[in-house]
Amino acid sequence: MKRVLAATLMAGAATVVPLAGTASAADAPPVSANNVLDCNTKTSGRQGWAACRNNTSQSVAFRVTVVCGRAFDGAGNWVTLNPGATGTSGFECGPASTGAGSASWEEG
Repeated sequence: MKRVLAATLMAGAATVVPLAGTASAADAPPVSANNVLDCNTKTSGRQGWAACRNNTSQSVAFRVTVVCGRAFDGAGNWVTLNPGATGTSGFECGPASTGAGSASWEEG
C-alpha cells in the first residue's frame, strides 16, 4: 500500500501547476492579428496610459488596460480614432494599489 501511495505521489509531482498569480513569458497572451493601431504604453506611480495612432483607412476604438498591484485592475475610457489620428487613454489605480505594474491596450 505504501508503494502504491508513493508511486501516486511521484506521478502527481510531475503534473504540478503554477500557483495563481505567477506568470512567465510563455503564459503571455499572443499579440492579436486584429490589433491595427500603433501604440506606446507608459506607467508612472498609480497611473497608466496608452497613446495610439491609427494608420488604417477606417475608424478604430481603443482603451488602456492597467494592472494595479493589490487593487483591482482597470481600463480607461474608449477613444475612437479616425484614420491618421492619434489619441490617449489613461487609467489611475485606486488608493489601495501598490502602483500600476503594466499597461496595455485593447481595440474594439
